[in-house]
Amino acid sequence: MKKNIFKTGIFGLAFGAAAAWAAPVELLNVSYDPTRELYRAYNEAFERHWKETTGEDVHVKQSHGGSGKQARAVIDGVPADVVSLALGYDIDAITFTGKKLIPRNWQERLPLNSSPYTSTIVFLVRKGNPKNIKTWEDLVKDGVQVITPNPKTSGGARWNQLAAWGYILERELGDIKKVRDPAYKEEVKAAELVATAYLKKLYAHVPVLDSGARGATTTFVQRKIGDVLLAWENEAILSVAELGEDAFDIVVPPVTILTEPPVSIVDANVAKRGAKIQKLAEEYLKYLYSPEAQKIIAHYGYRPQHPEYADKEDIAKFADARLLKLDDLYRTWRVAQKVHFSDGGLFDQVYAGK
Repeated sequence: MKKNIFKTGIFGLAFGAAAAWAAPVELLNVSYDPTRELYRAYNEAFERHWKETTGEDVHVKQSHGGSGKQARAVIDGVPADVVSLALGYDIDAITFTGKKLIPRNWQERLPLNSSPYTSTIVFLVRKGNPKNIKTWEDLVKDGVQVITPNPKTSGGARWNQLAAWGYILERELGDIKKVRDPAYKEEVKAAELVATAYLKKLYAHVPVLDSGARGATTTFVQRKIGDVLLAWENEAILSVAELGEDAFDIVVPPVTILTEPPVSIVDANVAKRGAKIQKLAEEYLKYLYSPEAQKIIAHYGYRPQHPEYADKEDIAKFADARLLKLDDLYRTWRVAQKVHFSDGGLFDQVYAGK
């Protein structure tokens, strides 16, 4: 039997890496909810790599929470050296505060828009799929309870909403390319009305909004609330691995969305600590693209940017679906944030529980 890579458990996890050396240099990575297991393993690998290549001890500390809340914490003064958040807007939010914590060109500093891994959104259902949930339409059927976090605080929840929104637009238009084509302006407006009505129905089926993706997983798995969890693919894979294939099934909707969690140095914070810390923080993020790190990334349920470095059995776990992209819907994350999740945006308009 394959060794359980999640032996430390999905719930009740402590912050920070486990290693401890005498007076090591410390680095703080402020991350989003479902990356606890990934970064625990990656931090150990990086600490070992740094010791072998430089002779220096380093200890990487972690902080986890809803991606939006984590970005707000950094803005409010949490001394993050690096951030690894759920979506580009949350790093943009840190960038555009006026505090000059991160430069505006942050996405150009590392390969692939500073996203060393990707993921997608899937459905986690109870074993046997008793409510026969297969598509986005099935989420709004009578008697179905949907668990998703609060998009005001959770990056995963924002991806959830955009995945549903994009699916309905494509269904109504027949071609997602029409969404940003001015020639189809009136058709797009009509499709957006249908998509807005769908979101209103969807949130009417949501009994509770947790602040982050891990909290939503706890609600669904431990508290046994809901019939379907809108989940990061890695979080669904983790739940099945942790609790057994006899407890849950993963349902992949035919159309979902490509999620691209990015990373960045928090320049102003590392500058205060000197050139040595800046170099360390840079190398910490660059190493995410290394063969060792890409293999770890796949092992913990994220899609590596370089799948050739991963084990085939890990790659085989990933959902086979057509993945919409953010730029199929909006020019930038800042535009998507304004339309959907700003005060008075679509979420506020459709969520009756607010």
